[in-house]
Amino acid sequence: MLVWTTTPWTLPANVALAVHPEFEYVPVRAPSGTLKGPFGDLKGGGDVMIVAKPMLQAAMREAGCADYEVIGEPVRGRDLEGARTRHPFVDRESPVVLADYVTLEQGSGVVHTAPGHGKEDFATGLAYDLPVIQPLDNRGVFTEQGGKFAGMRHTDADAAILQELRDRGALLASGELAHSYPHCWRCGEPIVFRAAEQWFVAVDKFTQQALEAIEGVAWIPAATRARIRAMVAERPDWCISRQRIWGIPIPAFYCLSCGRVLLTPETVDFVRGIVEREGSDAWFKREAADLLPPAATCPECGAADFRKETDIFDVWFDSGSSHAAVLLTRPELDWPADLYLEGHDQHRGWFQASLWTAIVARGAAPYRSVLTTGFFLDETGRKMSKSLGNIVDPQEIAGHYGADILRLWVAYVDFKADMPMSEDIFAQVIEAYRRIRNTARFLLANLADFDPRADAVEPAEMLEVDRWALHRLQQVIQRVTGAYEAFEFHRVYHTVNTFCAVDLSAFYLDMLKDRLYTSPAASRERRSAQTALHAIVAALARLLAPVLTHTAEEIWQAIPDGGGREPSVQLADWPQVDDRWLDPGLEARWARVLALHDEVALALEEARKAKAIKQPLEAAVTIFAPAEEREVLAGLGDALASVLIVSQAHLAQPGAEPPAEAWRSDAVSGLAVVVEKAAGDKCQRCWQYQPSVGEDAEHSALCERCVETVRGMSHGAEGP
Repeated sequence: MLVWTTTPWTLPANVALAVHPEFEYVPVRAPSGTLKGPFGDLKGGGDVMIVAKPMLQAAMREAGCADYEVIGEPVRGRDLEGARTRHPFVDRESPVVLADYVTLEQGSGVVHTAPGHGKEDFATGLAYDLPVIQPLDNRGVFTEQGGKFAGMRHTDADAAILQELRDRGALLASGELAHSYPHCWRCGEPIVFRAAEQWFVAVDKFTQQALEAIEGVAWIPAATRARIRAMVAERPDWCISRQRIWGIPIPAFYCLSCGRVLLTPETVDFVRGIVEREGSDAWFKREAADLLPPAATCPECGAADFRKETDIFDVWFDSGSSHAAVLLTRPELDWPADLYLEGHDQHRGWFQASLWTAIVARGAAPYRSVLTTGFFLDETGRKMSKSLGNIVDPQEIAGHYGADILRLWVAYVDFKADMPMSEDIFAQVIEAYRRIRNTARFLLANLADFDPRADAVEPAEMLEVDRWALHRLQQVIQRVTGAYEAFEFHRVYHTVNTFCAVDLSAFYLDMLKDRLYTSPAASRERRSAQTALHAIVAALARLLAPVLTHTAEEIWQAIPDGGGREPSVQLADWPQVDDRWLDPGLEARWARVLALHDEVALALEEARKAKAIKQPLEAAVTIFAPAEEREVLAGLGDALASVLIVSQAHLAQPGAEPPAEAWRSDAVSGLAVVVEKAAGDKCQRCWQYQPSVGEDAEHSALCERCVETVRGMSHGAEGP
């Protein structure tokens, strides 16, 4: 039988030859002296060889034989089953067996089989009751079972085994071949497959219980439930032993007389007591006799001499037992855990190991919910790993940008998927952080004279736009709270960022500046605005506290509290939605106001580009609007100019036609805006352009409104 292999060092463990049941095999004779391989003629040239018919030409070409003869009819591999062959250099027979994994990609169609050195070979050995010969020790060195190769490392034995075949005239040809082979992911060296005695948990006896427990757990994202179910359903057993010189020992003993394993509840309890007092190193420091209860004997033969197990527990068994080691030993904690959080590779690791130990020991899952994270990716999209050397140290990021930026980045990315890291991404996060921080600074700067207990305005007395801002705040609280509860931290980031950038900075706060800076300090208009600002900043600090821990604390310490604030934002109650501020009708009306505000802003920008004005407060706008839009704007009354952030604003008469030079909206049919230079001069206090500037002899640089405010201040009224 002509056999081909890429691992000559496994030949000492050969116990069979495998053929495919459906392939055709033919007997081939080559005249004496024609099989001239690189190591001389085949001993006794003219011998008959069995080769798979489709591989015949390639095999003979590799052997350097151009003159050969097929001397019989082809037979199916199944007809060869049970034939006996003799091992070329070991005094042992190797039967012919059948295997579907035999291929015609390379070789001779006959596969050398060593159950001690491969998963498929081992399965074939079980099917045919073949002996499992495993002549390598834990170091990959041949034991006495390796015969004349004893003491050699397996990689060094390749040359010696080839020479042995050559000396016996059993080597037809040899050469170097680059091919795919399993390698260790950590050190990059080829893997040696060895059959060895191991400790197993027959988890398939608990599969149904495990699957039922999985259904009672919240899996985040929901799709990961199918992933863990598939892995659990298909797993027949769990090998919990490892061959290491460190770790948690398996507390088993072996009788030196008969080899029987001694592992009973009594012996385990005795070892556990020693480990509890001395630590797990006691197993390695003590002799077997010192680790066993007094008078312990072998239940099989009655002998009293034992050796310790040298295998340790699989580390997944260690970490998979952590729920018991942590939750069941601390009275302040409960079992099961509220949440397990790890990377998506842990469905076959920690998540699953924890599930099996809990199911076997307690009949339930060790967690109420499981959240799966992605991996960190570098700027090229590669997974960060120690072996690639492309890891970015979080400490470096925190040292360069600050811890809150790092935390905000974690909220920015959807960490349930793989998470890219790059300078561009951090630049976006930094910009968002700056916006949030500056928004908070503006809010706090305008609350310096505000006492929430004495100055807060009742809802019914507040200006409509301030009530709208608090309505929007309730929606933000609701969305952010829901996002936190669903572990959708990127939604927290985007909701808060949009609220600060769009609702506040781009509209509400910009529109509010005039009222905050120029209205009398204690006026209803200003206190109404401050009431809204105080509620917004107090809620934002608490909403941001889980992410921007340090920034939220800074904000919290600067908020006017009136004597009733908690000493830390981390001790404050979570903000709740206040139904007093929820007003769908108000929201709908102001959605239309904002849409019209944005259209007018486009008209102002066109005027600025045309150099008609330098900035919006120089402008007076006349708005030609359809009936519905006109009604919305008319409802703002005297606040129309301040909402549009211009000095003067007018609504054209119904039905009036806009002039040809008017700006016309693409978004709102029939809407047109005329932008002109505002009449009057610039007030040095409010910066608006008003005709009344200069009319007051005492305060000639101020407009009529500011003159009134300043005179009120000079008569003892509070002023900003």
